[in-house]
Amino acid sequence: MTPRPLPTAILGASGYIGQHFARLLADHPEFGSPRLLSTERSDGKRLGELWHLAEPPPASLEDARLERLSVGQIARAGVRVAFSAVPSGAAGPIETELTRRGVHVFTNAADHRLDAGVPLLLPEVNPDHLALARRRPPGRGILVANPNCSTTGLVLALAPILARLSPRTVHVTTYQALSGAGYPGVPSLAITDNVVPYIEGEEEKIARESSRILGPRVGSRVSPLPIPFIAHCARVGTREGHLEAITLETTARVRRSEIEDLWTEFDPLRGESLPTAPHPTIELRREVDRPQPLRDRWAGHPVRARGMAAVVGRVRWEPPFLRFFVLSHNAVRGGAGGSVLNAEFALARGALDRSAGASR
Repeated sequence: MTPRPLPTAILGASGYIGQHFARLLADHPEFGSPRLLSTERSDGKRLGELWHLAEPPPASLEDARLERLSVGQIARAGVRVAFSAVPSGAAGPIETELTRRGVHVFTNAADHRLDAGVPLLLPEVNPDHLALARRRPPGRGILVANPNCSTTGLVLALAPILARLSPRTVHVTTYQALSGAGYPGVPSLAITDNVVPYIEGEEEKIARESSRILGPRVGSRVSPLPIPFIAHCARVGTREGHLEAITLETTARVRRSEIEDLWTEFDPLRGESLPTAPHPTIELRREVDRPQPLRDRWAGHPVRARGMAAVVGRVRWEPPFLRFFVLSHNAVRGGAGGSVLNAEFALARGALDRSAGASR
């Protein structure tokens, strides 16, 4: 007998990431049609009224009404899984209280990313870090975070080649899409005919989060990877898709074809029943002018995994330096889709109980 889909809610459903959650969860085979929760300002409005993605809203949720976000009401309603698109800064206390009441939370916010007991998870890269979430008092939900949207693309591209190349340093320059600032985002007069070479806190996030994700878990703690991550971050006038230029100073001497094989063969989730997982994880483009946000941001197969693959291209190997570009969809792989995949992975690994938890 097929288990019933888990009762689900989206926190911050009226926002840019929240609407991507709605798009991905509208007909998900494991998670039920979500309750849409947001601020008092959106209470009672139809999702279709507030929709601002390029793709049309899912038919099953277009007329759904948003509700005011209330922690107590969520728990009492029997919601088992909450996907959080609440802005960083406001998300932390809400997410903590929901887990205390037995709700499992998968968050896009930064508030808990570096907490010792919270996995900063990319299932293809650090699946064993999920064990950090299991160390919780009985009756509590788990809390799992996905990384910053730029960190996501960087780490996916590094994971297959890191051990083989043993880099001394990682240099990354990001060209980040407007949607990374949320909706309505950057004022048009600030970005038209312009590039803004500063995104508050972004360079520090990339360094800290990359080291944590790629570091080994030893028992209940993670040892950060002891490699310097040197980042420059800029906001550019594209709508979606973060492009990153990466340079590794390596200590190994290998053939370029071996490096490319490591990328193209990297598909650690193949064979698992995870609907949002892309196969392959990384797509390698051999054209001299790819990847490009407009042409490559929706990379990923099967259809449900559109936007979930990272795209690597313009590879230059001049030992000891490896240079390449990577592109990933900031709102899908680096946002809502990353959290949905984390939830699928946690469910498949038995980390989500289906019975209601505490509701005090």
